[in-house]
Amino acid sequence: MEEMLPVMTRATEKTVDLVRGIREEQFGGPTPCSEYTVKELIGHLEWVSEAFESMAKGGSMVPQGEYAGDFPERARRTLAAWSRPEAWEGTSPGLGLPMSTLAQMFLVDMVAHGWDLARATGQPYEPDPEAVSRAWQFAGQMAEMGRQQGAFGPAVEVPEDAPVFDRLLGTIGRDPSWRP
Repeated sequence: MEEMLPVMTRATEKTVDLVRGIREEQFGGPTPCSEYTVKELIGHLEWVSEAFESMAKGGSMVPQGEYAGDFPERARRTLAAWSRPEAWEGTSPGLGLPMSTLAQMFLVDMVAHGWDLARATGQPYEPDPEAVSRAWQFAGQMAEMGRQQGAFGPAVEVPEDAPVFDRLLGTIGRDPSWRP
């Protein structure tokens, strides 16, 4: 927990800042996450935050709701739930995975969807290098399972000498050169 929580916090704060920079007229725009518009992707992040908060408190997965406009608050509550030492113990009753695995899943969501929103709305995005490194290592280990579960898209070929962030994006099914 001691090493992972600060990484999760930095990644989440960057994504919260991006969401705060989105104008309402951008809500209908496309994102690299092709099944979502900008507004729908923010709504997805609200659900991700609520679900990972629930699981950090020993609860189960929660159903995805509609966009509420409160992602920054939900993200804050999620990080508070993960700041409790007991959040890191055992396995999730909601998914049956080790809690440390859930933390990694949350990190990948924050890093990847931060980029999705930045690209879709023309905002600059410099993800935390440690968050990128951890997310890439985790995604590489979980890529096939992620694709089977629908969390990752088909891999996008990226040169081996590309930056780690581009390789992470390719691993999870994003084209690093995507533009709206």
